[in-house]
Amino acid sequence: MERVPVLIVGGGPVGLTASLLLSRAGVRSLLVERHPGTAIHPKARGINARTMEVFHQQGIAGAIRKAGLPPAHTGFIVWAKTLAGEEIERRMPWSRRAQSAEVSPVPACLCAQDDLEPVLRRFAAEEALAVLRFNTEMTRFVADDTGVVATLRNGDSGATEEIHARYMIAADGAQSRVRRALGVRMLGQENVYDSVNILINADLRPWTAHRPAALYFIENPELRATFLTINAADRWGFLVNPLAAQGFKAADFTPDRAAALVRLAVGVPDLAVKVLGIAPWTASAHVAERYVHGPVFLAGDAAHEMPPTGGFGLNTGVQDVHNLCWKLGLVARGMAAPALLATYHDERQPIGRAITEQSLSNAISMGRMQQRLENTSARPEYLNEQGMIFGATYASGAVIADGTAPLPVANPVTDYLPSARPGGRAPHVWLDANGGERRSTIELVGSGFLLMTGPRGQAWAEAAKRAAAETALPMRTLTIGDDRFADPEGQWRHAYEIDDDGAVLVRPDGYVGWRRRSAAGDPPRVFLDAIAAILGRPR
Repeated sequence: MERVPVLIVGGGPVGLTASLLLSRAGVRSLLVERHPGTAIHPKARGINARTMEVFHQQGIAGAIRKAGLPPAHTGFIVWAKTLAGEEIERRMPWSRRAQSAEVSPVPACLCAQDDLEPVLRRFAAEEALAVLRFNTEMTRFVADDTGVVATLRNGDSGATEEIHARYMIAADGAQSRVRRALGVRMLGQENVYDSVNILINADLRPWTAHRPAALYFIENPELRATFLTINAADRWGFLVNPLAAQGFKAADFTPDRAAALVRLAVGVPDLAVKVLGIAPWTASAHVAERYVHGPVFLAGDAAHEMPPTGGFGLNTGVQDVHNLCWKLGLVARGMAAPALLATYHDERQPIGRAITEQSLSNAISMGRMQQRLENTSARPEYLNEQGMIFGATYASGAVIADGTAPLPVANPVTDYLPSARPGGRAPHVWLDANGGERRSTIELVGSGFLLMTGPRGQAWAEAAKRAAAETALPMRTLTIGDDRFADPEGQWRHAYEIDDDGAVLVRPDGYVGWRRRSAAGDPPRVFLDAIAAILGRPR
C-alpha cells in the first residue's frame, strides 16, 4: 500500500494551491481529481487582493495576471435595463480605488477559473514533492487516529488501489463527498436560490467598451441576469438568477432559449450569439460546524458554501489552505505538536461563517431570494468590503495575545484598520531597502516565520536565532531601522506599535503570532515560551 503524508481530494483552485503550499513547506502530497482536466467553465473569476498577496508571496502572481484580464477592462460594476438600453447605476469597487493601494501593494485580479486552474496546476506539478493525478476518483475512505485509508479508482482503466495518508484535505467542492461521508452538520441555509451559468461567444464591445466592468447587472420587467466579463471582447459568462422567480426551470435552458435570453438582455434582437455551455447550480449559505475531523480537514466549498455575491468563495478557500498548510508542514515534519492542527478550525471556521453571512446579505439586498422580480439595489457594503478582505482576526492557541484591545472599527464589513495586534494580518508598510528600492512588508513575509525587531531589538534577534536552532523552525530575523531596511519616517514603528527595543513575530501565513512592544528581562525565555505555545509544544 502506497503511503503519503497528505492526500488532497479535489483539483480545483483550493486543492491545487494546497499542493503547491505543502511542497513549499517540505511535505509530500498526492492530489486526486475525478475530472480528466482542469475547469472548462469560468466559474469564479475575482481574486481579491489578500488572495493575490498569497500568490505573490509564492512567486506565481505574475503568471496569474498574465492569464487574467488587465485591470483596464474591469473598472466598474454596472446596472442597466439592457446593455444597449438605459443605464441605471454604476459603481467603482473599492479594489479599483486609489486608496486600496494604501492597504496592499498587491492589486486584485480578474482571472476566470478555467484560466486560473492551468496556471496553478503547472506550478504545483513543477514541485518535486507533489504528485497530481487527474481522472482519478476517491471512491471511499476510512479514517482513524493513524490517518486515512482511501480507495482510488482510475477513470480510464477502472483499476483501483488503496493508499494510506497521514492526513487528508477535502477540497472536493460544494457537493463534497468527503463531507457527506463524514456526516458533517452544516450551519445556515441550504438551497437559497437557483441559477444557471451560460458561457457564450458574442461581441459585446459596442455596449461595454466605453464602461469596462467586471459585472453588468441587467434589471428589467422581463429578465434579471448578469453578464460576467471574461475577456472583455467576445467571451462572456451569462448568469440568470433566481430562476423560480422568473418562471424558469433549469431544464428550460436549451442553447436556443439561452441565446434568446442573451439577446433580450443585450437589447439587440439579431445579435450573433454562440452558446458554449450551460451549467445549472443552486446557491447555498451554510458552513461546516467543524472543519477538522481527526486526520481530515475540510477546505474551500467543502467547508463553506456561499452565494457568489461579493466573490468570496474561491478567495476564502485559498486562504483556508494558506492557514492550514504551514501547520500541516510543521506537524508532518515533527516541528510542532498535533495540537497546532486544531487551530485551523478555531481560526478559519468563524471567518467562514462571517463571510458566508455577508455574502447572503448581499444576495438578499440584490433580490436574489425574492419570489418575484422587483427593482432592487445592492446594499452599500457590496463591493466595498475591505474589512472582509483584510480584517480577519484569529484567536487560537497559535496566537499569543499581548493584552491590547482591538482597534475600534465602525463597520467590520467595510472598514479595515491595519494593526499588528496578534491575530491580525501583518500590515503593509513601505521600507527603504539597501540600494534605494522600496520593499513592502508584504513581500518580506510568507516564507517561514519572520521576526521583525526595532533598531535596538538585538536581544530579540539573538533569542530568535536560539529558537531556530533548538526547534529547527524556518525563521528569519530582520532589524527594521538598520542599513538593510530603513524606516526613515517611522511608518513601520507606528503601524506595528512597538518601541525601538520591541519585536513582532509573523507566522508563515502572514498573520502576527506574537508581539512584544518593548524589551523583556529574559528575552530567550520569553521568546522560546511564545514559540512553544504557538507550536503546541511544552518547553
